[in-house]
Amino acid sequence: MDKLLSIIQWFYNLLWGDLITIPLPSGSSIGLSLLVIILIPAGIFFTIKTKFLPFRLFPEMLKTAVEKKKSTEKHSISGVQALIISTATRVGMGNLVGVVAAISVGGAGAVFWMWITALLGSATAFAEATLAQIYKEKDPLYGGYRGGPAYYIHHFFTQKTKKKKSIIAILFAISGLICWCGISQVIGNSVSSSFRNAFSIPPLYTTLALVIISAIIVLRKNATVKVLDIVVPIMASLYFLMTLFVIIKNITLVPAVFQQIFEEAFGFKQAVAGGFGAVLMNGVKRGLFSNEAGSGSAPCAAAAADIEHPAKEGLLQAFGVFIDTILICTCSTMIMLLTPASLTAGQEGMGLLQAAMNFHMGQFGVIFIAITLWLFSFSTFIGILFYARSNVSYLFGDNWLSQTLYKVVALIMLFIGGMAAYTFVWDVGDIGVGLMTVFNMIALIPLSSKVIESLKDYESRYLKK
Repeated sequence: MDKLLSIIQWFYNLLWGDLITIPLPSGSSIGLSLLVIILIPAGIFFTIKTKFLPFRLFPEMLKTAVEKKKSTEKHSISGVQALIISTATRVGMGNLVGVVAAISVGGAGAVFWMWITALLGSATAFAEATLAQIYKEKDPLYGGYRGGPAYYIHHFFTQKTKKKKSIIAILFAISGLICWCGISQVIGNSVSSSFRNAFSIPPLYTTLALVIISAIIVLRKNATVKVLDIVVPIMASLYFLMTLFVIIKNITLVPAVFQQIFEEAFGFKQAVAGGFGAVLMNGVKRGLFSNEAGSGSAPCAAAAADIEHPAKEGLLQAFGVFIDTILICTCSTMIMLLTPASLTAGQEGMGLLQAAMNFHMGQFGVIFIAITLWLFSFSTFIGILFYARSNVSYLFGDNWLSQTLYKVVALIMLFIGGMAAYTFVWDVGDIGVGLMTVFNMIALIPLSSKVIESLKDYESRYLKK
């Protein structure tokens, strides 16, 4: 066990540890990890290449998101359904546990850097979703389409060699499966602990219920999309409305909260203590884990969409980043920062968020967060197993045995996580996301010309009439 923990820690430090340290005039410093060095420049690159798409085409994103055009291919999903699946995994653990972790370690200022990461990440999300559409394939098992980074990485590296597999694509697919198993454990543990706090229910009962309900859905052929179509809009709307209630109730304190976020974001308070690097790094890291832009997760859903133009799905996935980080993560932020610090002192994880909701809404707030976390986690779990379809197919071919075995393994990890709090599972999730990002970017940047070509074609056909 100690050796396993050492290996996990080594990989975590490689990806998220300080690769470069930049000293600041105040005496503090900023430690830049490999992932920050990759993702922030990539976000800037795609933002510039797309001519500031997240801002310029935001109205088009909204317009596309409210369209209700159905898919025409049998068993395929629409572009909006693909957005709902990716939102199910984005609007999940990162929005509750991830935001709590970022603020606990990096303070309120970490939230600002989550916002910046999201704005830059929107352009990256557009690029990877567009490529996923360009290189999607027919799915002989589930019907409709499949694809994602493993497939466009494969095309990039084998278009000349004509090899059956690409090493980088294989590594991406394996990294994704490892990541999603790690996240499964985090989901199980967070749900069982929140239900114990809210209802005093033993973890065994909560975990069994979560595993059984999840199994009924994921082991059926095409139940995932139907369930998420119902659950995701309801859970996101309820959480948003509850936050609005908290904000209105504490409206006089809201300006002070934003002042705190901006002051701490630039280290006005942290500079003396040398903590500006922690603020920046925790915001960026949790921003990535929350919105997943650049990691290659969401394109696994984007590729499944039956949509009239690749760039249209790109716009939808860019909008998904906005929903996740700018909207839902900010909801968690306001709930926490509108709570007196004395009431949350010494708390961490879900206990901290539940203590905040207890202040705002009493025991009902604690129960609401527990149920919300259950819905967020449940939708995340079945969403990541939808992602896993294409990776499993790329690695093991089109057969039901490999598809079912991975689902069973994920369900076991969900159960194990619910029964025991392994502190390293966040690290496993971060490692998986990190490796996916590295392998994804190897092909994403070189294929950027295909993205821009698709964007220009979309604008000429749909926006210049």
